[in-house]
Amino acid sequence: MIISVASGKGGTGKTTVAVNLALSLKNIQLLDCDVEEPNAHLFIGPHIKDKVGASIPVPEVDEAKCTYCGKCRDVCAYHAIAVVPGDSGNKGSVLIFKHLCHGCGACSLLCPRGAIKEVSKEIGIIELGEKDNMQFVQGRLNIGETMSPPLIRQVKNYINPTKTVIIDAPPGTSCPVITAVKGSNFCVLVTEPTPFGLNDLILAVEVLRKLQIPFGVVINRSDIGDGKVEDYCRQGYIPVLMKIPFSREIAVSYSRGTPIVEKDLSYRDKFINLYLGICGAKNEANSRH
Repeated sequence: MIISVASGKGGTGKTTVAVNLALSLKNIQLLDCDVEEPNAHLFIGPHIKDKVGASIPVPEVDEAKCTYCGKCRDVCAYHAIAVVPGDSGNKGSVLIFKHLCHGCGACSLLCPRGAIKEVSKEIGIIELGEKDNMQFVQGRLNIGETMSPPLIRQVKNYINPTKTVIIDAPPGTSCPVITAVKGSNFCVLVTEPTPFGLNDLILAVEVLRKLQIPFGVVINRSDIGDGKVEDYCRQGYIPVLMKIPFSREIAVSYSRGTPIVEKDLSYRDKFINLYLGICGAKNEANSRH
């Protein structure tokens, strides 16, 4: 089973839930797909065994063949190509904006003169490691890169179907999150009982319903704020799978890179129960469909 852990906003405790859930179970693979700022390794402490470069194909134009017809510009859905046609004996020019390119290959495929070829552009690195019996994979996006979904997809290529896979997704509800959670059998949404937490939870719920991915909620710092998050979940028949109270001990443990289940062994059973709740909610959701 593939379980993604997401949140509508940053700072809700998404990585805390993903890491402690992974440490509480057996036969686990943990993928940190928050590639712009991966931090699960700070709590896991894995032994990194291999590093693999990640790249995407970007166009390179042979202007000796190019007639500046503009076909490549027209087929680019992401406006990554600009063509300045030549006139009055002046040579034209083709500008490639590599940070906008999604590597779809349409320009090279449809160029009538065969003037475009694809070259690799490195966007980041994928690190593969292990901790005890846990497999660990994380991506690191290069500084200055603007698009994380291509790297997230390449991290997910390492999913091991023989294990229970936990994906630590990026925060928010935009393209990186959708790329990370797509294909999951279940998604855990981590939120907090505040107006901001509720607002962003609603957005995340809409995304998952659109993707038709079963989901449930974990409420972190559950004894602060108000009860509106629980009211929303109750009215929307959304299962609240776990509540984690506001705790100074948990906060101090987190700041030192110590997982909750290592600080307080009673939490191991609580995260095992979270997993059992995920399985039950998933089966219930599947039975409705």
